[in-house]
Amino acid sequence: MDVGLLVFGLAALLTLVCFMPPLAGRLKLPYSVLLAIVGCLLGIGVHVHGWAPPVLADMLDSIEKFEISSETFLTVFLPVLLFETALSMNVRRLLDDIGPILMMAIVAVLVCTVVVGYALHVLSPYGLVACLLLGAIVATTDPAAVVSIFRDLGAPKRLTTLVEGESLFNDAASIALYSVLVGIMTGQSKLSVGNVFTDFVVHFIGGGLAGYAMGRLACVLFAWLRGFPAAEITLTLTLAYLTFYVSEHYLGVSGVVGTVIAGLVVGSTGRTRMAPTTFEYLTSAWAQFGFWANSLIFLFAAMLIPRIMEQATGADMWLIIVLFFATLLARAIVVFGMLPLLKLTRLRTRVSRAYKTVMLWGGLRGAVSLALALAVTERQDVPEAARQFVAVATTGFVLLTLFVNGISLRPLMRLLRLNELSQMERTIRNQAVMVALEDLQDKTEEVASADHIGPEVRERIRTVFDASLQEVRDGDVSRMSLDARVSVGLAILAQREEEMFFDVLKAQIVDWRLAESLLARSERLEDAVRAGGLAGFENGIAADVRYSRGFRVALRMHYLFGFQRWLASELGQRFAALMCKRTVAQRLIAFAGQQIKPLLGEETADVLVRAHQRRLDAIENALQALNLQYPSYALWLQESYLGRVARQLERMRYREMLGQSLISGEVYADLVQKLESRWAHIDRHPPLDIEMSATELVKRVPLFEKLSADSLRAICKLLKPRLALPDQPVLGRGRNVDEMCFVASGAVTVHLPDHTTVELGSGEFFGELALLGEQVMMPEVTSLGYSKLLMMSARDFRALLARDPTLREGIETVARQRMRAIEVWRQFSSVNTPAPPTQPQS
Repeated sequence: MDVGLLVFGLAALLTLVCFMPPLAGRLKLPYSVLLAIVGCLLGIGVHVHGWAPPVLADMLDSIEKFEISSETFLTVFLPVLLFETALSMNVRRLLDDIGPILMMAIVAVLVCTVVVGYALHVLSPYGLVACLLLGAIVATTDPAAVVSIFRDLGAPKRLTTLVEGESLFNDAASIALYSVLVGIMTGQSKLSVGNVFTDFVVHFIGGGLAGYAMGRLACVLFAWLRGFPAAEITLTLTLAYLTFYVSEHYLGVSGVVGTVIAGLVVGSTGRTRMAPTTFEYLTSAWAQFGFWANSLIFLFAAMLIPRIMEQATGADMWLIIVLFFATLLARAIVVFGMLPLLKLTRLRTRVSRAYKTVMLWGGLRGAVSLALALAVTERQDVPEAARQFVAVATTGFVLLTLFVNGISLRPLMRLLRLNELSQMERTIRNQAVMVALEDLQDKTEEVASADHIGPEVRERIRTVFDASLQEVRDGDVSRMSLDARVSVGLAILAQREEEMFFDVLKAQIVDWRLAESLLARSERLEDAVRAGGLAGFENGIAADVRYSRGFRVALRMHYLFGFQRWLASELGQRFAALMCKRTVAQRLIAFAGQQIKPLLGEETADVLVRAHQRRLDAIENALQALNLQYPSYALWLQESYLGRVARQLERMRYREMLGQSLISGEVYADLVQKLESRWAHIDRHPPLDIEMSATELVKRVPLFEKLSADSLRAICKLLKPRLALPDQPVLGRGRNVDEMCFVASGAVTVHLPDHTTVELGSGEFFGELALLGEQVMMPEVTSLGYSKLLMMSARDFRALLARDPTLREGIETVARQRMRAIEVWRQFSSVNTPAPPTQPQS
């Protein structure tokens, strides 16, 4: 075929597609339904275009010569559709509903395959495997039409997530099951539950692992491409195709699952690895890719419908109706019969009856089902009767779901009132309108006064504002309970916090690792707020300053093997994270006072401010411990933060001057180059110095000052440096009773049995009484801050005392003083009189 004619035909189709969305909106039709109608008309027109003028005839002739095969659908269009949908999904929202999503994506496919297969096997002359194959083909749903309706009507986000999540994974499940059944039909394997289940699980899980690995690899490569948006976006496009092809052809697993998981990984992690503005460009670019792919795949698939349906008979029409009701029954079994069973598991997500009804009726089929049916017709090893049966039944069924379910879905959602805001949302909306209009009315008056606009015009404009305000006067938030208003305010602040952290990333104030951690923490806090309101927020405060899992593992490695570099890196990350969180918490407090107060009332704003002040206090306390232990590093962090802010402000100023044509592009490039050079030092991250050499730490212990050089060297070999965290237990009942500790720097608190405490600072030691054989109760000892300790085992301690009489005398002197204090406490305790506080001496 002439390449020029091919390009001409493709350009003509895309031109036609440009006018389809507004036309679908005016006709109140789902976009996919309109594409199917136009595709069918094109499919008819390409065979009878002798009447057309030359340009139109050539266009139809070029379209007729397009060689559209199932492989074209599955390898050219499907990866783009899957990756675009996965990229735009919120992974945390997806995980919140992972139970019902997997139920609809996997279990529903299996149930549909079985119900359809056995129903048609009983009512038709076709074999069981052919009927099961048809069931697997029609089990895959297409969210395009449904989601477009959801967006037009303003459907709840959770409902959209459920439908999109189902469509992402059930394509994979359906195609995997289709591959297994085709192998059975062609004699490559035998039909058995074990074979089907094993092949299905291997395809599904293997594809997920492959997609995750390739998605993470792409995120690593983004770091090499930072600053080149076109290259980063191109990498995501190649990732979609490479993941699909490598999974299918080299790994023998599901390319659909691999592409979906790779898209989810890039959507959740890639935004912190890319250049700050690239992710915004990426979203726009993939929206365009998805629009092209979805439009063309529907048009091409619909163009095949007239050719396939011309072979249909009356018996086929009867079987299509049976197929329609069988799939509806299978979906009802899962939605209303199996989804409630999730309450008995850990995936106990509740789905309302209205949502279930829409999920039942909204299971539209589309291009993927048609592509799989076309793939069956292309296989010569499948009997011709079975090929025709599958093609005609699938095509008729797809048309039924589009024209029956698709057209009636919009009225159904209106009937169920899923397009309406809740009473709380309406109240908040009305209050927002009131606040905005009152502010705008004052500003409009100022503009009118400054521009000397006449009183008659000003009165007309004032009348518009007054009428609009009168419509929303019932939006008094005082009618809402305080708990409800606080929950709404916390949700607003949680979303605002995530935006602030993303702004910090875009301004390059923190690196991608820290940004990824901060964004994940803010999303978890938002989840806690959504689930538990103010109580959830209070729990989130504790989690906000809690040590990360990586930090705890690094600390464990330090205690077991003495590794310090990993722990130092984690401490540095914690330091920087706390400083960012403190800045954001301060801004959120100001935001609550300025923006939340007029929206939700002064009482609500006061509760929110107090809650966030408690959070700020917890962050300050955690940060203060680090500041005291590492003051130099704290100063560097402050310098780095302020320097990055200054660099971003300078960059924005130059960009503004360029936009105003005050400077040329060449001057701008030179200024940016000098800017980067001037501020380069703030990107050189110094390591947090927690090096705890026993030799250096031993010198800080006064007890060791008078020892000989040989004794010091011997002690250094026996002592093990350890870092203790604030409030971390060091010694206590039932733990580490065979060790003695010296405080090299920092301080620890000894919790005495009478509920009093004693603080031991640098140079002091504890744990020696048990090692000297004294039968005393071991009190609990916790670290006051980030304390550097020297630990010595019982065996080494006794050997050391036997070798050095001077050291033994010093330790035994302190031990006798502490034993006398314990005896005094016991005497007072025996007569139920509180013992006076005693201070152990070193």
